[in-house]
Amino acid sequence: RSERNNLTVSVWEYLNEASIQLREKLDKPLTGANIQDFLDWTKRQMILVAGACETTLLRDEAYHFLSLGTYIERADNTARILDSKYHILLPQGEKVGGGVDYYQWTEILNCINALRTYRRVYSSAVLPWRVAELMILRSDLPRSLHFCLTQIMDNLDALARIYGTRHECHRLCGVLASGLRYGKVDDIFERGLHEFLVEFIDKNNALGAEITRNYLINP
Repeated sequence: RSERNNLTVSVWEYLNEASIQLREKLDKPLTGANIQDFLDWTKRQMILVAGACETTLLRDEAYHFLSLGTYIERADNTARILDSKYHILLPQGEKVGGGVDYYQWTEILNCINALRTYRRVYSSAVLPWRVAELMILRSDLPRSLHFCLTQIMDNLDALARIYGTRHECHRLCGVLASGLRYGKVDDIFERGLHEFLVEFIDKNNALGAEITRNYLINP
């Protein structure tokens, strides 16, 4: 409530409505019968709030910090979803490239609502290296690592203009973003997809921590 004056009416109403409905939903135990409905409801509420933020909030420093948090978390989630393919989804004894493997890569795309996008871009069967390319290197997919880092850089640049100075976080972001901009999926798989993703997650977390130090702890 203390931040209500910094929010537009639309953002506040969506947040308030979601908060009220959430309390009502959590009064009932979440079980297998209704948990999917709860998750679908959660996604719809997030889309409403995000849409209101994008279309109504003033582009001031508060908006840029909000956007930084959004894209740092989104990049982390995308990397972890993709990495989970190698650690959780493929049952023991199933071969890579088999029927189960194909189904699981399809589910990975569904997790980020990108299955139709994949088919539109590649017009082919679901292949692991193309899924990785889409989720890591494509600059035009909102859930890709490349897209997220571009948005982080844009928002950091906006803060640099507002405050009149740049920090170590700007350099770290530039290094991480350039690797995604000029990276090739063949090099990622040659090195190891899991190893690449673990390193990215660590660097993304370090970037978030550096932003906190530069702007919130030692401004």
